[in-house]
Amino acid sequence: DPEQLRQVPSGPAYSVFSKSTKRWIIAMAACASFVSPMTANIYFPALNPIAAALGVSINLINLTLTTYMVFQALSPTVVGDFGDMAGRRPAFIMCFAIYMLANLGLALQNNYAALLVLRMLQSAGSSGTLSLSYAVVADMAVSAERGKYMGIVGAGINIGPALSPVIGGVLAEYLGWRAIFWFCLIYAAVWFVPYTLAVPETCRRVVGNGSVPARGWNMTALDLFRCRQKPPRTGDDPDSVALERKLRFPNPLNALRVVFEKDLALLLFYNTMIYLVFILIAATLSTEFAAIYHLTDLQVGLCYLPYGLGCCLAAIMQGYLLDSNYRRVARNIGFTIDYKRGDDLRSFPIEKARLLPVYPILATGIAAVICYGWVLQAETNLAGPLVLLFVVGLCVTGSFGILNTLLVDLYPEAPATAVAANNLVRCLFGAA
Repeated sequence: DPEQLRQVPSGPAYSVFSKSTKRWIIAMAACASFVSPMTANIYFPALNPIAAALGVSINLINLTLTTYMVFQALSPTVVGDFGDMAGRRPAFIMCFAIYMLANLGLALQNNYAALLVLRMLQSAGSSGTLSLSYAVVADMAVSAERGKYMGIVGAGINIGPALSPVIGGVLAEYLGWRAIFWFCLIYAAVWFVPYTLAVPETCRRVVGNGSVPARGWNMTALDLFRCRQKPPRTGDDPDSVALERKLRFPNPLNALRVVFEKDLALLLFYNTMIYLVFILIAATLSTEFAAIYHLTDLQVGLCYLPYGLGCCLAAIMQGYLLDSNYRRVARNIGFTIDYKRGDDLRSFPIEKARLLPVYPILATGIAAVICYGWVLQAETNLAGPLVLLFVVGLCVTGSFGILNTLLVDLYPEAPATAVAANNLVRCLFGAA
């Protein structure tokens, strides 16, 4: 069996982090990836109460949704380039600091102008976490096992749009609309403390495969404390100095370079089309169900749960499916997988390994979307659209996650920038 063969090349391991450390870092990245979609959608149930409290029309409140999405598209282009250049830790800490301050202001503000500006600031802080979370996976996982880790991070991203309206509806109904922003602030703070204390830097431009000691703002709080207790030996590592000299102001145009690369542009186009199906169903679900089935706001929020369950299962299952297909393709062509040092994808058909599972999954998802539209038009029993929502979440979101994995595989030198380009295209289309 080619999988059981082990070459002994002289190169270093792809990542020196232990399995337990990888799981800890990926778990924190998954929790971080939940923030942006959660923040965008938890706001929906509170639109009418906020409009009434601030004395403005619902149209003006809807404008805060559009501006949020515009910043959701633009912010990762800066944060992604910064994270690829300076490291994941400084980028994550900057994003969450901005996000927490914005939520504090939103919970305390009393006028529309403050709401509009702070929602844009909230989006700027939260949206960059998406590209950083995927980049963390690319930092640590070789191609052969990247699928399952991307699936775990994708679970946080995909369950956000489905679960957060339920949370927002409960908070708005029982504690008031300001509780939504307090909830977001508390969630971010609970994540922020252990991250600053104990999640190590993973960016390969900063720490290599994890064997190069982090310095300055790339160090954890525990590392800084240990250094103060036991000062490091004198003498600078020339490689580290060279890395520090490469620091520059983040360039958002780097994401546009990805958009205009032919192979990646085609991939981004298909990914955007799939994402639009996902977001349009999520955006219209509440109004359609309320009009057809005469549900309350809380009942409508609960109808998002099948969608969210399908999205979450898709994110996890597609990861294992991708890894299994990767092994199958490698076995068929006699390619020996190197789990320790990573594979040279120049001699491996990575597109075939990633895209083959998409065809049956996406075909099933398209059929489910057509049936979903038909049962709503026919106003069938509520169970019909709920079951189809689960299938749509499982298949359409699964396809979206698979293409995200291929995108990272094709742009390994700057994965955060590649995901930022994907986010830029899909959010601009979504806003339109």
